[in-house]
Amino acid sequence: MADQEAPSPSDDPLAQAREARGTQTIEVNGRTIPLVLGHRAIRAAANDWRTFSSDAPFRVPVPSEEAVRSVRQLPIEADPPFHRQIRRLLEPIFLRPQSSDYAACIEALVQELLDQACKDGPRELVRDLALPIQSRALAMLLGMPQSEADIWISWGTYVFHDPFGNGGGATLETYLRAQLDRASKQPEGTDYFCELERVRLDERALTFEEKLGIANLTFAGGRDTVINAVTKIIAHFATDPASVREASQIERYTNLAVEEFVRFVSPLTLIGRVCLHATKLGTNHVEADSQIGLCWAAANIDPSVFEDPTKLDLTRSPNPHVGFGSGHHSCLGSQQARVILRSLVKALGRQIGSIEIIEADRNIEQHSSFERPLGYRRLVCAVREQDQ
Repeated sequence: MADQEAPSPSDDPLAQAREARGTQTIEVNGRTIPLVLGHRAIRAAANDWRTFSSDAPFRVPVPSEEAVRSVRQLPIEADPPFHRQIRRLLEPIFLRPQSSDYAACIEALVQELLDQACKDGPRELVRDLALPIQSRALAMLLGMPQSEADIWISWGTYVFHDPFGNGGGATLETYLRAQLDRASKQPEGTDYFCELERVRLDERALTFEEKLGIANLTFAGGRDTVINAVTKIIAHFATDPASVREASQIERYTNLAVEEFVRFVSPLTLIGRVCLHATKLGTNHVEADSQIGLCWAAANIDPSVFEDPTKLDLTRSPNPHVGFGSGHHSCLGSQQARVILRSLVKALGRQIGSIEIIEADRNIEQHSSFERPLGYRRLVCAVREQDQ
């Protein structure tokens, strides 16, 4: 099932570097950062926290984020055992999407938003559909009112830097501080912030900074990544509706399709680690306390692991992609993302007749030594319901 919307960044811009050296360097703010490219090498590095550490506040993202937040994001910017302790506290919340009742609520939400998209002519689906799906589903996960989702939607698609939204790092932090202050005065509530107030780590309450760092990651970590995956599924339906309809009919095929969309899109291109001691990475000598990157996107089209890797095959199996990361830092929100994307595939296949792309402005992610398409800045479409 080839995707007519597939990127053609020579299809695999890092193929030569991956085969020849296993690494590629990029320049970020005057520093050279080597990227691990191969699937097996990335999985090994992701598990080797004693060499490639995440205990590096602000330096796990590439580029680093000192300018847009004041706290360490948890648990992503921590190593074991502290990482595991924090993650264990959060798992009861982030595993809620495994419930059939929860999944039914997300399916109803997606169906409602798609119904709205069919009305009043062409719609810009990045901000009028993908962003509301992500934010309203997040409100469900966190037990927050949908009125709060309206606030989050106003921030735009990128919480820290969206020129078309009214968000930004300071806006997010002000919001989170206010919610945590509210929860400290009303800890009996049932929403996410009250749950953070009540949990105990080794019989102690979380510090304010720990709660703020956890909440910061919750709101920043799965936003544009989910939006990019949603818009890719929509664009694929526009060019190949039959494949999505086929995938929507049987649960197993829906699951396979979602995993393949995640592999193909690789919603997060890369993530950083900091070397605890000097090491060699491919042909690169890396000094202690230097940053390296794990390039999930390159690993997900590694031909030594995936047959015909630059083709979108919604029946691909097995599919050992690293679109949700790998190792102990695999994405805590992956179940939420999966239930959203499964609901979208089902709803498109069962209730939408056609999608006509009227305007498509691809978001091209630029790095110093390569570029790759990643979602859309704008995606104006006419969405039509199936004939009854």
